Order: sequence, then structure tokens, then C-alpha cells
Amino acid sequence: MKNILKSGLLALITLFALAACDPQESSDYSLGPVPQESQLSFTATPSSGKPNVIELKDASSVAGVAVWDLGNGSTAKGSDATAEYPFAGTYTVTLTLYTTGGSASVSQTITIAQDDMSLLDTPMYNALTGGAANLSGKTWVFDQYHDGHFGVGPATASTPEWWSCPAEGKNGSSLYTQEFTFTQVGVKLEWKNNGYVYANEPGKNALGGEFIDNPGGAGDFDVKYTPKSSYTFALNETDKTITLSDGAFFGFYTGSSSYDILSLTDDALYLRNKSAVESGNGWWFRLIPKEKNVKPDVTVELKAVPLSDDFENEAPSVVFDSEDIGELFSQYYQNPLPLPVNTSKRVCIYEKTTAFYSNIFFTADGYKFDLKEVNKVRLKVLIPSGNDYKTGFPVAGDWISNNKLLPQLAVKLQDSSKGGNAWETQVEIVKADLEMDKWLDLEFDFSAAKGREDFDKIVIQFGAEGHAAPGIFYFDDFSFGK
Repeated sequence: MKNILKSGLLALITLFALAACDPQESSDYSLGPVPQESQLSFTATPSSGKPNVIELKDASSVAGVAVWDLGNGSTAKGSDATAEYPFAGTYTVTLTLYTTGGSASVSQTITIAQDDMSLLDTPMYNALTGGAANLSGKTWVFDQYHDGHFGVGPATASTPEWWSCPAEGKNGSSLYTQEFTFTQVGVKLEWKNNGYVYANEPGKNALGGEFIDNPGGAGDFDVKYTPKSSYTFALNETDKTITLSDGAFFGFYTGSSSYDILSLTDDALYLRNKSAVESGNGWWFRLIPKEKNVKPDVTVELKAVPLSDDFENEAPSVVFDSEDIGELFSQYYQNPLPLPVNTSKRVCIYEKTTAFYSNIFFTADGYKFDLKEVNKVRLKVLIPSGNDYKTGFPVAGDWISNNKLLPQLAVKLQDSSKGGNAWETQVEIVKADLEMDKWLDLEFDFSAAKGREDFDKIVIQFGAEGHAAPGIFYFDDFSFGK
């Protein structure tokens, strides 16, 4: 009985509480009145002894969150703000007040009578420009010879979590032709390039115009783009941002000219940019002074290291990497034709895809090939007649004269440090018109290149390159020796 009375009393109290909480204006769900421009005002007072430094104070008759456009390329937030104007001129300062009902803006013009170059005599300005005495400015370029000079990740991340460019990873693209000269006097920016900027698919589409498809390791696109004769820049040392004028950007197009300064010293400028053409993407840029962009003089030891693999063991003796190779690629495939000259149980199957430059390769770890001692690549190959050697396929460009799969094998020696441009200095031997449906013993003799000391990569490429014809091939008993 007591429990029943308690329950009834609790229900009655709850009913009264709900009734008391129900507002009379229950049908009015507005958050508040929209502020009017007439309700907004602010004061702009030169600081003592520094007429080019203006103290701003929100004096509006309504409360809200104050956001400032300082008219010099910088912004601020809060009831009080400080604006610095190193150069004489007229600046428009805008206060936008955000309330629960909306927002309104009011502007004032501020006139600065004389230049005050002391405002630019700061560590960040001096690091970026070389100082006021450096009238020719300081030129920055991408730090191409060091890992991490370019990358992508979530826009809110502190590092390029998704991908970071290795040293010289964008060789062959226009990224490394971009030069940016910052001059403190006049806050001038001069941007030079070779007539192109670098862009991925969204950037290329947003830019429009003529473009070049970058083959090889660089990837993506060079888009035709000529910078203006001059730009300016705004360096916000409080927010640690730099904004380039007139739509300028640091060589890779994201649709945004504003960059977060992650670090700035005399020797390096590290930036993050939030893309305006890719939702949620951020891009990272590391630049260094042009005169310090020198390829490190790294001495790599020459070694005569014989290599061999018959693909019969559980673990490979020679580990091959691949570029655009097919899913069938395996170093442990059952020999499809166990007849002389190759009766072994297992071989390597090679699947050329529709990619133009499908291949496999071995790269030496920390040394270069001593071709005076080891200079011959030997292997057994099987060229199936079942491949389509008659149909023409798309090609990489008009420089490719053959558009069909060929019964051939090319072996190349390359310098891996050149990335996508390794083909420029390579030595290649091609065995063409190979007999089909039988195992062949082949030798590729590179003794003519024994004076070269730059090679550390062996490339194996069946079927010819530059076309999209697919095919299946086999090889066995790979060796590199005397």
C-alpha cells in the first residue's frame, strides 16, 4: 500500500514539474533576433608609440562572437584584436558579429600615413625574405632530395598520414621547376616556373586548360600555367599562416592560396594546405632556399654480389618487386612444361597487364653493381604461343611505334636513385623473336658497360613496353654473375 501511494505521489510531482517547464511561447522556436548593422560598432586606436599598430575593440550594443578581417590579408577573433600595417595606405577593417540569431558586419577604413619597416623585422619575416636589407629577396624551391618534401593526408592531421613523397619522387614533373622569391620591402612575391604547374585529377579539372600526362614515376599532370609578373603575400605571425595574393599557390594546385606554417627557419619552410577541390584532404609542402637544394654527395660502395634463384625453395633467394604486374605473378608456380631444358618443378610466372610499362625488378640494398666482376644475367624463359600477338592495343604516346605484344624479353640495368627517369641512363639488351612453346636458355651480357658504377637495379620486361597488350610468360633459374 505504501509503495502504491509513493508511486502515485511521484507521478503527480512529475506532472506538475513538466507543466512548470512548459513555456507559454511553446510555438516560438527562434534562437534570437538577427543583429543589425546599426547595432555594430568598433573602435580603432593607434597604439602608443606605434601608429602603424592599431588596437581594435568591439563596441557593439549586442553580444556575440567577433570575427575580424584586418584588411591586410589577416584575420582575428575575439572582442579585442591587434592589427599591424607596415606600409602606408588605406585599409578596410571589417567586424562580423555572430549571435544566436545570425550575423551582421560593419566596416571602417584606416589610413596609415607612413611605412614602418620595423614591423617586418621579426624572426619569421627575416627567415622568409632574408631581411629588409636583402633587396633581391630570398628564393625557395621544393626540398626534392629529401624524403617528405610533399605529401597528403587528412586536412586536420599534423602529418601527411596517407602518403609522403620520397626523395626525387616527382622527377619528370613540373613540381621541381617552381621558384618562389619573397622580398620583405614591399612584401613582394615573384613566382617562376617552366610554364606548367603540377596537379592531380581534381586539381587539373578545376584549373582547366592544356595539360600533360606525366608518365613513369611522377604520375598525375602538368597543367599549362604562366604566373603573373608579380604578387604580394600576407604573413600572419600570430596565426602562423601565409596567404599569397591573386590566387597564387605553391606549385601544386588545390584551389587555396592560404597555408598553415608548421615551421619556418632560415633553412626550411614547412607548410600545410587545406584543399578546396578535394573535401577533407590536406597537402604538405617542404621548401628550402634554392642555393641549398643540392643533391647529397652520397658514396655508395661497389660490390660484386652474385645473385641466383631457381624458385624451388620456400623463401626466395632473390626478391623481385613489380610495377603494374598482374595478380598471377608468383615465384612459386608449377612448371607448365617440365621438359628440357627445364624440368624443374617450380618456376616464376609473369603476367603482363594492360599497363604500358608492366615489369618486375630487383634493387640492390645499399650498394651498386660492380660490373667489372658480375655483368651477365642468365635465365630460362618460356614464351607461350597462346598469347595474342596479332591485335593492336592502345599505346603510351606517339613515340611508341609498336602496339602489339611481342615474343621477346628485355633486361635493363638502371640507377634507382633517378626514380621515374631511370630509363634515361639505362643500359638495355633485348632478345627478340623468341621461339615459342619451349624452354630457352638466354644470356644478357652487360660486360660492355663494365665501366659504369651507377647501376643498382635489374629490370625484367616481357612482351615489349609502351602498349596495353596483356600476356603470360614464364622464367626460371635466374642468375646475375660472371
